[in-house]
Amino acid sequence: MNKKQIFTRSVITAAIALASSQSMAAGFQLNAQSATGLGRAFAGDGVIADNASTMAKNAASMTLFDAPALSLGVIAIDTDVKVKDTKLMGVQPIGDASIGGTSYAPNIYYIQPINDKFAVGASLYSNFGTKTEFNEDYAVDLFGGITDVKSVNLGLSAAYRVNQQLSIGGGLDVIYGSGKLERGRDMLGPNRDAVNIDADGVALGFNLGTIYELDQNNRFGLSYRYSPTLEAKGDINYLGRDIGNEKLKMPLPDMAEFSGFNKLNDKFAVHYSIQWIRWSEFDKLETTSGTFSKAYEWQDSWHYSIGGTYYLNNQWTLRAGYMHDTSAQNKETSISVPDSDRNWLSGGFSYHLDSKSTIDFGLTYLIGKDVGVEESQGPLNIKATTRANAWLYGLQYSRSF
Repeated sequence: MNKKQIFTRSVITAAIALASSQSMAAGFQLNAQSATGLGRAFAGDGVIADNASTMAKNAASMTLFDAPALSLGVIAIDTDVKVKDTKLMGVQPIGDASIGGTSYAPNIYYIQPINDKFAVGASLYSNFGTKTEFNEDYAVDLFGGITDVKSVNLGLSAAYRVNQQLSIGGGLDVIYGSGKLERGRDMLGPNRDAVNIDADGVALGFNLGTIYELDQNNRFGLSYRYSPTLEAKGDINYLGRDIGNEKLKMPLPDMAEFSGFNKLNDKFAVHYSIQWIRWSEFDKLETTSGTFSKAYEWQDSWHYSIGGTYYLNNQWTLRAGYMHDTSAQNKETSISVPDSDRNWLSGGFSYHLDSKSTIDFGLTYLIGKDVGVEESQGPLNIKATTRANAWLYGLQYSRSF
C-alpha cells in the first residue's frame, strides 16, 4: 500500500469514528412535545395540565383531569445553521455553508380517568431529533455530509391520587430511533461513500413523577425519565465494507425536571421549570462487536424556563415564556452538528371553540451563539465558526369528553 492510500484510509477511519458520534449528537434533545408548551417555552409544563400533552412531562398530572382528554398536533422546526470562516489545516479557506433544514414533530396524547383516584394514558411524541445537510460538492465532505436522526416515543402511563395534595405516576417508554448518516460521499469511487449508515432500533425506558398541590391554584411537580442505550441495526457501510451484522450502540440521556404553577388571580398565572439532562452518559459510541469505539467528553446540560399565562376571556388564553438552554458539548465540537448555549423567546395562544374544544398555536425563536470549532480527522483538521438559530411553529387541537 503506497503512502497516499495509507493517508486516505487513516483519514477515512478517523472520520468514521467521529461521524458515528455525530449521529448521536444529531439526536440532541428535542423540545417539541406540544404547541401549548412551545408557546410558554415549556415553563411549568409538567403541572399546568391545561390539556393532555402535560403527561409528556409528568405522568402524575393525569390525576388533574376529571374527564377523558385528547390532544393532537404538530411542531415544525425550521433551522438556520451557518458554517463560516472555515480553514483547512489552518491555511486553505473553505466556502461558507448553510446546512439548516425543516423537520416536523407530530404528537398525540390521550388521558382516561378511571375514577377520582386513578387515571391511565397513552402518548406518541419525540424527545430527540435533528437534521443537517451539506451540499455534495462541499470541499471537506468528511467533516460535513448528511445527518438526519429521528425518534418516536410511545408512552403508556398510569397515575394515582394518594390524597388531596399528593399524586404519583409513571409509565413505560417504547423508543424507536432511526438515523441516516453520510460522510465522504463518493470518496471511494462512484456511489461509494466513506461512511453510509441507515439504521434503526427500539429500546425501552421508563418515567416517574409526582405532584404536590397546595390548592387548586398552586402546585409543584418533580419527574424523572430513564432513557436507555438504543442499539441501531440496518445498512452500515464504511471503508467500502458492509458491517450490517453489527449494531451501533447509542446511549440516550436521563432527564429530571422540577415544575411549578401559581395562579395569582383570575386573569394571570406564572409557571417555571428547571430541567437536568444527563448528557455525561454519552461517554462513547461503539459497535456491538467492537469494530470501533470512540470516547467523548460531554457534559450534563440544563434548561431554565419561566412563563406567564393571561386568561383574557372565555375564548382566548394568551401565553409567553423564556428559556435558557445550556450546551451539552464541551471539548468535542463539530461543524455538522453545531451546539451552543441558547435562548428561547416564545409566545402563543389558545382559542376555545367551545367549552370542550380548543385550538392552540405556539411560536418560538431559538437564538444560538457563535462557536469556534476545531475538528480533526486523522492528519486533517479544520477550524470554523458555527451558529445555529431556529424558528419553531406549533399547532394543536385539544378536546375533553
